[in-house]
Amino acid sequence: MVQQEVLDRVFASLADPTRRGILVRLGEGPATVGELAEPTGMTLTGMKKHVRILEDAGLIVTEKVGRARECRLGSAPLDEAMAWISFYQRLWARRLDGLDAYFTLRDPKGSR
Repeated sequence: MVQQEVLDRVFASLADPTRRGILVRLGEGPATVGELAEPTGMTLTGMKKHVRILEDAGLIVTEKVGRARECRLGSAPLDEAMAWISFYQRLWARRLDGLDAYFTLRDPKGSR
């Protein structure tokens, strides 16, 4: 899969507050779909849709354990998203530093 497609899936998955909440919960440890649904009041079917989206994006991994489906965090796509964000963070920091230097040179007294 092309990096852009991975990023599209990751950011689309993270756009929903329910899915972000699932990731926060899974940061505490694995949970079944039922355990994820319980505090939200959501049906199992509704929660399964959110889980499937997160799983398709690679943000979580699910495994059948007995009669339940257990979910845990997956990290690879987040690493790619962080690399993308870091690149643009550095790019904008350099541009802003250059803009600051430009204004400092124009007004060496610093009275902008």
